[in-house]
Amino acid sequence: MRILLKLSGEALAGPSKTGFDEPTVRMVADQIKEITDKGTQVGIVIGGGNFWRGRSSENMDRTKADQIGMLATVMNALYVSEICRSVGLKTDILTPFVIGAFTDLFSKDKANEAFEKGHVVFFAGGTGHPYFSTDTGVVLRAVEVEADQILLAKSIDGVYTADPAKDPSATRYDSVSIDDVIAGNLQVVDMTASILARDNKMPMCVFSLNEENSIVNTLYGTFNGTRITV
Repeated sequence: MRILLKLSGEALAGPSKTGFDEPTVRMVADQIKEITDKGTQVGIVIGGGNFWRGRSSENMDRTKADQIGMLATVMNALYVSEICRSVGLKTDILTPFVIGAFTDLFSKDKANEAFEKGHVVFFAGGTGHPYFSTDTGVVLRAVEVEADQILLAKSIDGVYTADPAKDPSATRYDSVSIDDVIAGNLQVVDMTASILARDNKMPMCVFSLNEENSIVNTLYGTFNGTRITV
C-alpha cells in the first residue's frame, strides 16, 4: 500500500500555532515508523501555516507571498524529516524547484525509487507555482506516484454538514462522495484539489491528528473520521 499523508503546519506547531512542537512531531514520526515497518509506503506533504500563509499580507504581491509559503513547507519538511530519521527512518525530500543541496528535484522515477527502498518521501514546495495550495499539491503528487489513498490529518475529526464551531447542529459524515463534497462546497480541501481528486478517482480519509495513534488507526485500526469516496 502507498499513501500520501497531509499534515498541517499548525498541527505540528502544537498549542503555540507557530514554529514546531517537538513532542507532537515525534508522535507523528513514531506512527510513521510503525506503519512503514508494516510495509506501507509513505509520502508526506506538510503545509506551511505555522510560518506563513500566502495571503498573510495584503500589501505584498501574491506571487512573492506564495513563494514564501512554498519555502515554509520546505523548512517543515526538513525538520520533520530529521525527527523521522531520529526514530530510525530513512527519508528523501523532493521539491519542484532546485534548492542547492537541501533537497532533490522531484520526478516520478526518483520518488518511486525512494519508495521501493522503503524511504519516507517528503514532497515539499507545493506545486512550485503560485495560486496553488498544498491541498492541490498533495492530490497532484498522489495522482502522479499512483498512491492508493490520501490521509488528511487535521485539527478537526472529519467532514461536517456545516462548520461545527459556528453551527451546533452540524453533524459529521462517516462517508461522503467527492461529488457531494464539490456540490456542497464542504471545503475538505480547496476546489481545485477536490476536482483533481474526483477526476483521478483518488479516495481520501479525513481525521484528527490530535487523537491518540490516529494515523495508525486510520490504516489498521478503528477509523474515526470521514471517508471521501470516489
